[in-house]
Amino acid sequence: MATMDEMEEELKCPVCGSFYREPIILPCSHNICLACARNILVQTPDAESPQSSRASGSGVSDYDYLDLDKMSLYSEADSGYGSYGGFVSAPTTPCQKSPNGVRVFPPSVPQPPPQHHLLQHPGSLPPIPRNSCITCPQCHRSLILDERGLRGFAKNRVLEGVVDRYQQSKAAALKCQLCEKSPKEATVMCEQCDVFYCDSCRLRCHPPRGPLAKHRLVPPAQGRISRRASPRKISTCTEHELENLSMYCVQCKMPVCYQCLEEGKHGTHEVKALGAMWKLHKGQLSQALTGLSDRATEAKEFLVQLRNMVQHIQENGVEFEACLVAQCDALIEALNRRKAQLLSRVNKEHEHKLMVVRDQISHCTVKLRQTTGLMEYCLEVIKENDPSGFLQISDALIRRVHMTESQWGKGTLTPRMTSDFDLTLDSGPLLQTIHQLDFVQMKVPAAPMLQLEECCTQNNSATLSWKQPPLSTIAVEGYILELDDGSGGAFREVYVGTETICTVDGLHFMSMYKSRVKAFNASGAGQYSKTLIMQTSDIAWFTFDPVSAHPDIIFSNNNLTVTCSSYDDRVVLGSAAFSRGVHYWEMTVDRYDNHPDPTFGVARGDVLKDVMLGKDDKAWAMYVDNNRSWFMHNNSHTNSPITMTITINLYRTDGGISKGATIGVLLDFTRGLLIFLINDEQQGPVAFEGLEGNYYPAISLNRNVQVTLHTGLPIPDFYTPGEADPNGSVC
Repeated sequence: MATMDEMEEELKCPVCGSFYREPIILPCSHNICLACARNILVQTPDAESPQSSRASGSGVSDYDYLDLDKMSLYSEADSGYGSYGGFVSAPTTPCQKSPNGVRVFPPSVPQPPPQHHLLQHPGSLPPIPRNSCITCPQCHRSLILDERGLRGFAKNRVLEGVVDRYQQSKAAALKCQLCEKSPKEATVMCEQCDVFYCDSCRLRCHPPRGPLAKHRLVPPAQGRISRRASPRKISTCTEHELENLSMYCVQCKMPVCYQCLEEGKHGTHEVKALGAMWKLHKGQLSQALTGLSDRATEAKEFLVQLRNMVQHIQENGVEFEACLVAQCDALIEALNRRKAQLLSRVNKEHEHKLMVVRDQISHCTVKLRQTTGLMEYCLEVIKENDPSGFLQISDALIRRVHMTESQWGKGTLTPRMTSDFDLTLDSGPLLQTIHQLDFVQMKVPAAPMLQLEECCTQNNSATLSWKQPPLSTIAVEGYILELDDGSGGAFREVYVGTETICTVDGLHFMSMYKSRVKAFNASGAGQYSKTLIMQTSDIAWFTFDPVSAHPDIIFSNNNLTVTCSSYDDRVVLGSAAFSRGVHYWEMTVDRYDNHPDPTFGVARGDVLKDVMLGKDDKAWAMYVDNNRSWFMHNNSHTNSPITMTITINLYRTDGGISKGATIGVLLDFTRGLLIFLINDEQQGPVAFEGLEGNYYPAISLNRNVQVTLHTGLPIPDFYTPGEADPNGSVC
């Protein structure tokens, strides 16, 4: 509930911004001070008379909240108020704002003070100008006043009382009412005298003896509550000031007096006792406040949640920022280490180039020095004038010159190393990676929420629907749906994909399955959802299956009726497989020509479809003609029992079928029995025992037979739980 401080705005006038003083109720249910109402009156042109405005609202008895151009809380005949279409725009002066921010339309012409105010009663209102209009400062709807003026509006005594109590509660400590100069703080309050006393005044003026000894003294706070709870004076009618308000007009939604009823204004309206309506409306308000209180409580809890989120966001922000800085610092450190490695390679290349060039310089310098010395020696020899001496050494010198020249052959004067560095840093991919550096999904998805209103089971199928939590922003790549085996075993995956709804077929009948789902993304799988327990149907509803049937089978009646186009027997299975529970279904013979041998029973899903049912080891059946029947499995139908994993009681039984006959099949997995019935009578003993695994309802027939399937049937009354007796009958 709102505190007293939060209620303060409800107790302030939208015009003056102060606490309400003598509040009146406008037809739009808003309140305004009586003095403020007079200050915002606007005088309309003479052409727009109150009669014309009332005429525009003829027939409107209640305030229409859906029409912004009309306003009438009371009927025209009862109160003289009517709607005035379009008068909201009547004021031509700019609107102002009151202290609490609500727009106020001031009067277009200042109202002169009345000349005869000295002759008026102190409590009466000055006369209202003719054709006056008042505009609600909150919803801005306008209304033309009648001859009663502002006296026609009811006073909001409840609001006035709330304001008084609120101001009293905000006042300082209660003071003694009998102290003459500076009142002391009151210590008690006499409920009979209705006076607050301090200790000294109580001893002096209210001694506890004589008649005063019977007075009840209470603490000041309790006395204040007693004052609030004391009955207020009886309200009087605004139109008949001498009459008390004693009834409530239901149609006009206002208290009335007996004179109002006698004069006829409310004579034809439904009226109720004022006290009864007071209690009724108090109850309605209390009930409405209960819902509002729940919403306020939820809002407070939501605000606490939001404030906690602010704290968590700040903490997570600091933590995430530190993590980001650490990751970037690690990248920078790795880049610096790589930079040092690359610089080392550059330095090694630099030293190698210098070493090669310097070695070539040294080698070339030595050779050049030798060549230059040889050249100078040869020039000096050429200067000799002795022919014989010259010829003695000329051949050797010529050879040396040629040899030295050959040493400066091709490549000798070519640098062994280039000055360029053949190293190019491939920083493009790294720069692109840096530019693409962004936040990726670092968390696994939240646990999905199962949508229970969309989850259901039908027959032996289960449909589950889920969604991500509303506030989850983590990307999801897919979902994994898991079910157990229906017997409390381990969970197994039944669906992996992006859809949020999945139907699982082929479940066991009469089983309780546990299901759960989780979401996954590149970071991994999230938490599981809550576990949902779903129960499959106790009674099976199914049809013949056209998908697995032999092509010669002809379907009709929504796959409930079958016949065959061939003279050879063809097999058709049911659309549901059974592995648990007790199941019963029937087939009626719609057509039976030329005494064929249709076969009824159960079979595995991979049974042969082009031979009579029971010819292979995948079917357990009874074939019947117009006189008798046999049980058959794996092409065996002798009269001697066969001992094997599945016990077959191979008896020939008298009694056949004809058109209109009904064949019943009872499959009980609790005891592993298969029993056949013809026309509600058990046909022979128990046909097969020890049945385990998955079995489909099955029949084989040719073109001379047509049958119709009936499913969803209760177990026959004759069959009760028990053991099979040695003779094969059910007990």
